[in-house]
Amino acid sequence: MLERPLAPNPYDLLPKVPSFLLTSGDIEEGGRLPEIHVGDWAGGGNESPQLSWSGFPVNTAGFALTCYDPDAPTGSGFWHWAVANLPLSVTELARGAGAPDSSSLPAGAVQLRNDGGTPGYIGAAPPKGDRPHRYIFAVHALDTAGLKVGPESTPAFLGFNVIFHVIARATLTATYQVTE
Repeated sequence: MLERPLAPNPYDLLPKVPSFLLTSGDIEEGGRLPEIHVGDWAGGGNESPQLSWSGFPVNTAGFALTCYDPDAPTGSGFWHWAVANLPLSVTELARGAGAPDSSSLPAGAVQLRNDGGTPGYIGAAPPKGDRPHRYIFAVHALDTAGLKVGPESTPAFLGFNVIFHVIARATLTATYQVTE
């Protein structure tokens, strides 16, 4: 593989907003993404991790969730998961909530297609021998309960809409590298 400079964290390039707490029973900040969350074509389980969030602003009306790999060798990164219109009452998603059928997501939530072209979560599978990739899970606290995005919208379009409504953001970053 050709050596590439480390991509910036995309949230460092956006206007600053307060943060809150995002935790997981499945992944640790800076830790290696467990195989259950790796793409099935790479030998993993292709399941989204359990996520919980707290400490968001009192004026939060709803949430959006994304998972992004800024290190993908695409020139534009790779969106692994995007969910819009999570209600204020939802502060946790169970492992596997990113299944393509969306049956584990609350009513009204909109799961978008990932950059692999399928709805829901798509697990990590960086090129063999490439440096460790970062998988940034982000929960965006919004000043609105609903964004005008549908399941055919792209994660980039969701991000564009989030930027006008975000009042706080929580992130949790895991890494993964294929070494064999």
